[in-house]
Formats: sequence, structure tokens, C-alpha cells
Amino acid sequence: MTGAPKVHLDRAHGLRLLREMLRIRRFEEKCAELYQAQKIRGFLHLCDGEEAISVGVMQALGPDDWVVATYREHGQALARGVPMRALMAEMYGRLEGCCRGRGGSMHIFDRATRFLGGNAIVGGGLPLALGVALADRMQGRRTVTACFFGEGAADEGEFHESLNLAQLWRLPVLFVCENNRYSMGTPLAVAEAEPEIWRKAAAYRMSGEAVDGMDVVAVEVAARRAAERIRETGAPHLMECLTYRFRAHSMFDAQLYRTKEEVTAWRARDPIPRLSAWLVQVGHLHEADLARIEAEIGAEIEDAVAYAEAGTPEPVEELERFVTMEAVPS
Repeated sequence: MTGAPKVHLDRAHGLRLLREMLRIRRFEEKCAELYQAQKIRGFLHLCDGEEAISVGVMQALGPDDWVVATYREHGQALARGVPMRALMAEMYGRLEGCCRGRGGSMHIFDRATRFLGGNAIVGGGLPLALGVALADRMQGRRTVTACFFGEGAADEGEFHESLNLAQLWRLPVLFVCENNRYSMGTPLAVAEAEPEIWRKAAAYRMSGEAVDGMDVVAVEVAARRAAERIRETGAPHLMECLTYRFRAHSMFDAQLYRTKEEVTAWRARDPIPRLSAWLVQVGHLHEADLARIEAEIGAEIEDAVAYAEAGTPEPVEELERFVTMEAVPS
């Protein structure tokens, strides 16, 4: 290692982090509203409370790195740079969406930003990330593949197989566990004999650490340190981000498995006001800044909704396309 990376949290960087988290939060609030209005259909999994993880990790990735996401991936997609217009159109099932409306909320994919999609199968993205990292290593690229997954995936065979192969083959994968403490409705303590996910890395002689996933700066520092180490050594790393989703597992979830008091206690650690308060304290954030940021985000969301509303469904005669590959992409 050349030394631990530092995060210079000057005004510009602090406001950028705040803006990105607010952008995700406001987008998801709008999605919940549109879902209730039956404009967005199918399954919808929102990440309110978890924004610091996707925003923090993306600061450590370059344009040539890859991201493999979960099905709770709107925040990951926005933080990675997937255009909001294309994302909202995808949610609407429109041809103008990033997957022609075929993926919807759970299967966002954008080749331009190297965002390799959400995956509806719990743990399903882990072995895919290995394949991407293996291809890069074989071609001599110094890239990182960031693989996001939830703590529930630690119960899946793919998790253990992937960590084993990644360490055995020295694959440049940054495993990012978004531990929101409930696998759907099952508390982690009930499902795991060892509830500290990062400790499982030791079984495969892999480096690992736990990070406060409600602190965007802590996540960024850890992610930068891990990404630098991966680029230097080629070896994988497991980062467990301790977080909490403020909403239910999905819009279909009655959320009967946790108390209002618990949710309220975690809301007190909301990463957005937590960063805002610090920025105000050090003089980096003023009322006018916040009003401007909120107005800009609001306008972007309105534009994305209008774009999706004006979009078109895929023609019926095209529905059989992409069942098989038409040509190998260059």
C-alpha cells in the first residue's frame, strides 16, 4: 500500500455527496408516489436510508470499473451515473428506458456506465462479478468490479463459492454487503450463527472490514482504501456496510416484523441530515445552497417523469427480440 487514501471534504465535495444522496432519496419518494398511482407496476424495492453506501462507494470507482447491483438498485444506478430519464422510463416500462422497458425496477442495466444490472435472484450477482473480474484480469486491466449484495445473500451458496474463487484466483472484486439487518422479514440474528458478515472473509483468507453505512464519508474512505488495495494487489476485499432501510422490504410488505420505535431510532441516524448538520457546522452549507439543490433535483425529477409519461411501449412485434442473441457485441 502507498498509504491510506484521504478524503478532502471541502465545500464542493461535501455538497456533491449531499446532492447525490438527496437525489436518490427524492427520486425514490417520487417512485413510491407513482407506484401508488399505478404508473409504476410490478415489484418496487426502495433504498431510503441506504443512500450513503452507493454514493460513498461510487467515489472510489473510475469510469473503467464495473458495478454489479442488487434488485434494490435505483440508488446504485443513479450514483453510478445512469441517466434519470432512462431510469424513470424503464420503471414505466417504456421503450425509451435503459432496457427498453423490459427490466423494470429490478433489472436496471446501462452499458455506457458499466452498470451491469440489478439481479432479482438473491446472491445471483456474485458469480457474475467474478466472471467480469476474471475477464479484466486475463486482459491485464487494473480495474475493480464492485459487487453489491444484501446480508441475506450470505446464506446462499453463491456467496461462499464466490468468495472462495475470488481469493483462490486473486480476482479484483470489491464485495459490498449492504447489511440492513433484515433478509426480507427475517432478523439477521435469527438467520446467522455469525451475524458479522465481514468476519466470513477470514474463512477464505480474504481481507474484510465493517463500516458505518449511515456515514457517507466513512463509506467513501473505506471504499477508496479497498479499491486502492485491490488495484495494487489484485486480491478481493469484503466490505460490510451496516445500514437500515427506512421503508419496508418492498411496496407489498406489511412490515410487521419490526417496531415503530426501532425504525424511529434508526431514522435518527439518517445519513442525509447527518451530513447536512456537519456541513452547516463547518460553514460549507447554507440555506440558499440547500434550496438550490432541492430545486434542481425537483426539476430533474419532473423532467424524468414527463419523459417517461411521453414514452412508448415496445411494439408487440418486437417482443420476441433478445430471447436469443442476434450478434456478438464487438
